[in-house]
Amino acid sequence: MGEFLPLASGPAGDIAALGRGADVSAHAFRLSDEAVVARWVENPYYQHFTGETFFQHRPPIDPSSLSRWRKRIGEEGVEWLLTKTIEAGRTSGAVSDKCLKRVVVDTTVMEKNIAHPTDARLYERARALLVGLAQETGIELRQSYARLAPRLVAQVGRYAHARQFKRMRKALRQLKGYAGRVRRHLRRHLQDIPEGTLRDRVLEARSLVGRLLEQGPKSKHKIYSLHEPEVDCISRGKARVRYEFGTKVWYRGRILGVKVILSSPVVRSRTRGTLTGTEPIPVITSRSGRDHGAPSGMSHSPAFRQQTQPSTPRVPPGLPARSACARPRE
Repeated sequence: MGEFLPLASGPAGDIAALGRGADVSAHAFRLSDEAVVARWVENPYYQHFTGETFFQHRPPIDPSSLSRWRKRIGEEGVEWLLTKTIEAGRTSGAVSDKCLKRVVVDTTVMEKNIAHPTDARLYERARALLVGLAQETGIELRQSYARLAPRLVAQVGRYAHARQFKRMRKALRQLKGYAGRVRRHLRRHLQDIPEGTLRDRVLEARSLVGRLLEQGPKSKHKIYSLHEPEVDCISRGKARVRYEFGTKVWYRGRILGVKVILSSPVVRSRTRGTLTGTEPIPVITSRSGRDHGAPSGMSHSPAFRQQTQPSTPRVPPGLPARSACARPRE
């Protein structure tokens, strides 16, 4: 992991040291990269946590370097960090071996930082994306619709507010036509684009916009964001928020493993491949993460948390309910 987490001095070492501590601080306090770097300058505890020995008065790196560092380490680097975190907990005594004898599998939704998806906004973003790529490749478009499309997006919102849905649908068809015309113009000039990364970006954008233009209200694997195409619309029955836009994530035990599910929000039959080959240990899972049969090498079939009516204040041993875990002590 030396290539991911260099320990040498200099910019590379600063980014690695700050990235390890900034990710922990960002998740603990719900901070953005810009807020983490700004708080790092004024907080000596943050600086000591990231390895500084003297108080610094200037930001060590640009906030954009943190996102580049996360892309650089990838999934392998994040798993390595999680492994080292567990080892540190066992060494310090914060986590005992007894806590690791039972695996608890549960799921949650990792929300993405995207705008609320609407047809008008998605069509306009698709048109702007294709126009930008056309300018990079030097292709002259017949018309970019840079003046008409933004005005039409605002008009769609006014029609919807006034409940003039026939006019709203007509404006949406126009926006869809603008994006389709730019996409077809790029297709006619693909032979003029030389082989390389730019051509690959154009082909990928055309494919993504094509999926967007062809999807309907009942389509599967819909696109809700062009920069995060793997986002799903997940409804978990929450009273405060009806839908959540993100990806399904399941985790094990005291965060012994984390997996992002991109293909489908349904997580059944996910524990089979992950727990195969491990020591025989009991598995406790929620109904959303239940498996059809016990994985090979398991001594017990997965147990399920039950929600019965009427509820009892007594929590069954080994099956802690969320409300019981979150209940404050009296």
